[in-house]
Amino acid sequence: MPTDAAFLAQTRLFATLDNDERAVLANQVVHKTMKAGEIIFSEGEPGDTLYIVRSGKVELYIKDTTGQKIILSVADMFDCFGEISLLDAGPRTATAVALEECELGLVDREDLLTLFRKSPEAALDMFAAVGGMTRKANALLRSRVAKNVNEELTHDRGNLVLRVADWVANFSGSITFLVVHVVLFTIWIGLNLVMAHPFDGYPFGLLTMCVSLEAIILSTLLLFSSNRSAAHDRIRSDIEYEVNLKAELEISHLHEKTDKLYADVVERLARVERAVTRPAGRLTPEP
Repeated sequence: MPTDAAFLAQTRLFATLDNDERAVLANQVVHKTMKAGEIIFSEGEPGDTLYIVRSGKVELYIKDTTGQKIILSVADMFDCFGEISLLDAGPRTATAVALEECELGLVDREDLLTLFRKSPEAALDMFAAVGGMTRKANALLRSRVAKNVNEELTHDRGNLVLRVADWVANFSGSITFLVVHVVLFTIWIGLNLVMAHPFDGYPFGLLTMCVSLEAIILSTLLLFSSNRSAAHDRIRSDIEYEVNLKAELEISHLHEKTDKLYADVVERLARVERAVTRPAGRLTPEP
């Protein structure tokens, strides 16, 4: 069904135009029907066309580093999509798929430039639509961004017990810890051996009790610190997994692009070969 000015008047992008301008634009709109589940365009593809939903619903989504689908929006009747690539002439930033059988109107870049020259307000409305989608994408990415290991490790630094456990773990593994204990044990044993009335004579029971208590407290604090280290290692492992998975997905995406380019080149060469050989047999190169 043809696009009329009344339909364009109900879309936010073209509502500010007058009837004559909408009528001119309506004559330039190309129509296209998409079946349910059919991909309208894919992320990364070049694009210079704006789509207007006349009927049906279209889902716009991207995929994160883990390959999970993030739905950006669902375009309904009178909604427009594909405006970002139309504005900057860059590749598509998302994938659009028809959720049900859709009737779409297509507006190309030249028609839109003509429209903007006649009505600058329409450009402001399109920028507002782009800004809304950008804000929504930022909110989604903010909630799904990979964890920063340095920020995660600072969450529990306010706990005094854990800070003491880390300090004890670091100190007990140093040469200073060993030297201090050797000096203390030597002085303790030496004094009790040379004193007439030792405070802890042989076999040094008080010293044994103190060392046992120190071992209990030290082992507990070391376990606290070990648990924190294990948690930090898990965070680092998760981040490394996300990085590796993202690299794998990027490589897979590059393979898909290469295969698609190869298929396009083969198809174009086949068309060129058919075009050359079709007019006359004499055009076919002799063996």
